[in-house]
Amino acid sequence: MKEVRQTSTKEMGVVRVGIIEDHAIVRAGIRMLIENECGIEVVCEAPDASGAIALARDHALDVILLDLNLRRENGIDFLPRLVRAFSPARILVLTAVEDVETHLLALEAGARGIVRKEQAPEVLVKAIHAVNSGISWIGDTLSAAAVEKLAKRRVVQSVDPEAAKIATLTPREREVVEIVARGCNGARIAAALKISDATVRHHTTSILSKLELSNKLELAVYAIHHGLAGQQEIE
Repeated sequence: MKEVRQTSTKEMGVVRVGIIEDHAIVRAGIRMLIENECGIEVVCEAPDASGAIALARDHALDVILLDLNLRRENGIDFLPRLVRAFSPARILVLTAVEDVETHLLALEAGARGIVRKEQAPEVLVKAIHAVNSGISWIGDTLSAAAVEKLAKRRVVQSVDPEAAKIATLTPREREVVEIVARGCNGARIAAALKISDATVRHHTTSILSKLELSNKLELAVYAIHHGLAGQQEIE
C-alpha cells in the first residue's frame, strides 16, 4: 500500500480515504478528483486487496474505495476481510461492472455502497460523505426490485432451517406429531383424531418427508426437542 500523505494527523472533519485500484493512472485520477473537494483526504492507495490488508494497521481510514476487478483478484472475495481489517472504515465499491447481481453480492459481502465509474464525479464525492456518515449508498445503481431481492435473501438466511421445515406442516400433521411424541401407535393416533389407519400412515409419511426424518422414533425425539409435543393426555 502506498502512503500518499506523510502526516498522520487526524484532521477534524476530514474523511480519510484509501483507494484500492489496480490501474495507477486511474488511482491518480481518483485522488486528484476527490482531493479537490473540501473535507476529503486520500491517505493511502494500493493496487490490490491483499496488499492493502497486509498493511491495514499502518493506516486509519474512514472510507475505502474498492474496484471489484483487480487483475488476479476479485474484490468481492476480499470484501469481508477488508471490512474486518480496516474496521470501522466503510467500503464503497467503485466499479465499471453494471451487473446488478454483482452489486448485490458486493453489498452482501459488506460493501456500504456502489458507485459506477461512468457516473458523474460529484456522485462519488456525495457517496463518500454518505457512507462515512453511516448511510448506505446505492444511488440509481440498484432498482427497487433488486433491493427487495437482497432483503429477501437476508431474511431467508436468518431463518432457522428447522423452523422453516416445521412451518410446512399442516395443522392436522402437527396434531399427528404431538401424539407420536407421546409414544402412541398408529391405531391410537387414528382413534384420537377419529381418522382411518390409512390416513394416519399418509400423514406420517408426509411428516417424515417434510422434516427429513427416517421413522417415528426419530420423529418423537425431534418433536420433543423442538417443542412440538402436546400436553393433552390421550385416552
